[in-house]
Amino acid sequence: MAGALLTLSACQGGAARDEGPDTGTGADLAPLSSLSPQDPFSIEGPSTAALSDRSVEPIVGRAEPELPVTVASALTTGDTEVTVDDTSRIVAFDISGSLSSTIWGLGMGDRLVGRDQAASFPGIDDVEVVTSGGHAINVESVLALRPTVVLTDGSIGPRDVVEQIADAGVPLVVIPRAASFEGAAQQARDVGAALGLADEGERLADRILAEIEEVSTTIDDHLVPAEGERLRMAFLYLRGDSGVYYLFGPGSGADDLVQRLGGIDVGTDQGWREYTPLTDEAIVAADPDLLLVMTKGLESAGGVDGLLASKPALALTTAGQKRRIVDMADTDVLSFGPRSAGVLDALARAVYAPGEGS
Repeated sequence: MAGALLTLSACQGGAARDEGPDTGTGADLAPLSSLSPQDPFSIEGPSTAALSDRSVEPIVGRAEPELPVTVASALTTGDTEVTVDDTSRIVAFDISGSLSSTIWGLGMGDRLVGRDQAASFPGIDDVEVVTSGGHAINVESVLALRPTVVLTDGSIGPRDVVEQIADAGVPLVVIPRAASFEGAAQQARDVGAALGLADEGERLADRILAEIEEVSTTIDDHLVPAEGERLRMAFLYLRGDSGVYYLFGPGSGADDLVQRLGGIDVGTDQGWREYTPLTDEAIVAADPDLLLVMTKGLESAGGVDGLLASKPALALTTAGQKRRIVDMADTDVLSFGPRSAGVLDALARAVYAPGEGS
């Protein structure tokens, strides 16, 4: 799994894209329950989902860790116990920026000295980036920050290079990757435990789940048609300039996202693997009503027109014929963490009420 993530994340690109309706970037958007959803099967054209609020609200004003703590770290040699006795200089990195946002949510943002480039929220810009363009870790950059503890989830590597941090005598805590909404809550618990903030971790986990449940319930009650079929949605990862096209299946996080959006996850329905290379046969047989994509991925393919021209099989699907493609920022759409409810809210607007503002 981690190897596939590293392969996918190594490909970047950019080009012009078709501009679909943007669901907004202001915090004054009308609540989901007040929107006027359309028949989702009648909607045509692309749309863009955007977080209305990019900030991460800490669960406490200033955290006071209880140290030392000893926790399990999932190294390649097996689980190893690691003792953390100093959290004054934290470095955290993962493919989606979830660890940094979780640390921020625990009230430890002022102790974060190094991060991955995917972390994107107010206040994080001054924290040193320790990953390169392809999401590979630079050990020298990490060690130069004199960290007292390093957190990662195995999604950025290579793993043997990452583990050089532990060889240098720095506590390295490798925790399970958050690839679902429940995973986001568990990550809050795991990070909290590793930083001597077990109680705060539980509180943050409870908040994450409560916010997700509230948005999910609103989607089901007010946006998803009460009767009839549900939208068949597929998540397509693409880097058009590198020729990389993958369909995301169960375990990737896309399945949980689609289910919470009230749709049918095509990857689960078709029995795809977690990351399945796109083939003409697979996508035509799946025939999704809607495609979810990352914004930079869509740009790299030349926008909606470029994507459909380069992949004629996509144009044969219902989603392709209706140009029904919803994009969201690469650093947001699968970044399971404290802002997961906001991601779900933004996507719901783009799927069921595109173009409807506050």
